[in-house]
Amino acid sequence: MLTTLRRIGALAAPYFKSEEKWKARGMLAAIVALNLGYVYVAVLGNQWYGRFYDALQNKDAGIFWREIGVFGWIAFANIAVQVIKFYVTQLLQVRWRAWMTRSYMSRWLADKTFYHLELARYRTENGHTPDNPDQRIQEDMQLFTDYTMTLSMGLLNAVVTLASFVGILWGLSGNFDFSIGGTTYHLAGSMVWLALAYCIVGTVITHYIGRPLIGLNFRQQRFEADFRHHLVRVREYSEAIALDNGEPVEHRQLDTRFSSVLRNYLQLIKQQKNLVGFTSFFGQAAVIFPFIVAAPRFFSGAIQLGQLMQVSSAFGKVQDALSWFVDNYDRVAVWRATTDRLTSFDDAMRAHAAMAKTSNRVPAADVRSDDLTLALPDGATLLSHAALRVAPGDTVLLQGPSGSGKSTLFRAFAGVWPFARGDIGVPDNAMFIPQRPYVPDGSLRDALAYPNDAAAYSDEALRQALIDALLPGLADRLDDRDAWSQKLSGGEQQRLAIARVLLRKPAWLFADEATSALDADSEATLYKRLSAMVQAAGGAMVSIAHRPSVGDHHERRWTLVPQPEGSGVRYKVEAT
Repeated sequence: MLTTLRRIGALAAPYFKSEEKWKARGMLAAIVALNLGYVYVAVLGNQWYGRFYDALQNKDAGIFWREIGVFGWIAFANIAVQVIKFYVTQLLQVRWRAWMTRSYMSRWLADKTFYHLELARYRTENGHTPDNPDQRIQEDMQLFTDYTMTLSMGLLNAVVTLASFVGILWGLSGNFDFSIGGTTYHLAGSMVWLALAYCIVGTVITHYIGRPLIGLNFRQQRFEADFRHHLVRVREYSEAIALDNGEPVEHRQLDTRFSSVLRNYLQLIKQQKNLVGFTSFFGQAAVIFPFIVAAPRFFSGAIQLGQLMQVSSAFGKVQDALSWFVDNYDRVAVWRATTDRLTSFDDAMRAHAAMAKTSNRVPAADVRSDDLTLALPDGATLLSHAALRVAPGDTVLLQGPSGSGKSTLFRAFAGVWPFARGDIGVPDNAMFIPQRPYVPDGSLRDALAYPNDAAAYSDEALRQALIDALLPGLADRLDDRDAWSQKLSGGEQQRLAIARVLLRKPAWLFADEATSALDADSEATLYKRLSAMVQAAGGAMVSIAHRPSVGDHHERRWTLVPQPEGSGVRYKVEAT
């Protein structure tokens, strides 16, 4: 439990130390004050119970009507405190969630963390491997701030209520006399001790029944996220699936994931059923329990009806306070599972940030690598101590068997591969074209200018880039908005990526199978234009391709040659 509280504190503290700390602390202080005010109003209500029911017993109409008026003020104060507390609490939760979401998004997108976390699974201190960062950011932030505020303030309210009402209940309880071995004992504050015993027994039983909910809630979120993620992938790759007639396979995959969701959820329902059954019994028994215990004193005339009602009310408040854990166990289970998921995500990003940068990518006058070693996420070494250079005016074709690490070398030069050691020099004015370019939804002008702002380019420049990339049919559709990754063919998406290059005009260009979906004539035309562009800018071009025809546009070769087993390295680069 202490470990969980430390994790909660580690997740919550940054916001209350941030640039918004004074507003956050002020609202938190206001919420605490309102909770204290709520308990004070409850104390006034308990005192009102005694006066009101005594007036009924004594048939005192004057006091009865006076207390009706007092009740109006107490009810008004209660409503006002609850409304204001609700508003301030919700406002703090929204501001807290907004800050946490922006903070985590910034960290996730910084230093290619979002990419590296998908390559390497960082197992955290609590043994969990972070999954579905989209859900962590979108859903768990909201759950964490909601449950942290609700449960922490509920616990504070329970503690203050206990401190306020235990004295009242003690004074109303009287002594409980019992004999053991002929000796009579007097137990003061009997109702307090009975409430304590009642709640201890209930808490122990609740914990025993509800303990499995923590793990079940954690797994439920993961299964739900996996199911949703596969649904998104089916939508994303809808055309490829449709062309392959892959619907039955995807149906089985989705059904398997959904079966995991249902199976875990049914177990969750079963455990919640047991917990709800016990807590309902526990709550109902608590209604009648104080009357049963206090009835002998009432019927003997030791206390009046008003005091009996005060005993019931005070016992209920004390019992509610002591039963906070019982009443909120299922929510605490969700809270802990949410905390564990966020902590594992946070720990993974910290582990990534703390990971030593073993490769040093620095600006240079040309492309070069010194003592470059590349490894896979599993630790296997692809290349070792490679020294490569691309001078201005060069055109280099990188070749090798499929899976030999051509794209990995491409990523290392781009500075995104985390498992690299050595020095890499790349000029500032460089651009990289992946085999499968990212095409965002929205307006075509934004997709073409990505990641730059489309406003930085004139309409004429945007249209000319599309025409030069052999996409004249799109030149007059700059303001059309669509899901371009779905509407454009693979070849059109590759030509759109090349249009971005022609728009930005980099001097140094790296292309990874950038024309694999194009016909030979289009490929030749575009490579001539790209080559002329970098030559005019005093730069160079490095390409990865399997097609022999691409070699016609390159004067130099880098070939990845397999090395013998046992050599400790899989490939060696031979430059010609």
